Amino acid sequence: MAFPLVAALIASTAIQVVGGLSAAKSQAEELERQAEQEKFAAEGRELQRQEKLNAALAANAVGIAASGIKTEGSVASIALENTKQASLTGSVIGLSDRLAYAQRQRQASNVRSAAPYQAASTMLSGGASAYQASVDY
Repeated sequence: MAFPLVAALIASTAIQVVGGLSAAKSQAEELERQAEQEKFAAEGRELQRQEKLNAALAANAVGIAASGIKTEGSVASIALENTKQASLTGSVIGLSDRLAYAQRQRQASNVRSAAPYQAASTMLSGGASAYQASVDY
């Protein structure tokens, strides 16, 4: 009488293990896809930022040239400082984007490494339930 119950418990446990591993694989793939999307978006934002910076620098250079001011002294140092600030801002934004990408990759790796342990836990729990059912009936 206990055999059908034990068989059902074993089958249920096997289904849970396979489903858990499949879900973990899907989640890891989704996280990796998100990481790649974030990487492409960051590259696009960097290109836009560079274009805006180049346009602003070109406008400054044209403005300075049109005004007849020599590019020595304070005007040149202000332009250089603006360029340095823009470069620093771009570096911080790039670092933030790289950190977000790395975080998604770590999340995917963590999901992949945790899946076998979760599967083992499910199998042990199911095995204990099957044993208990065989002893009780």
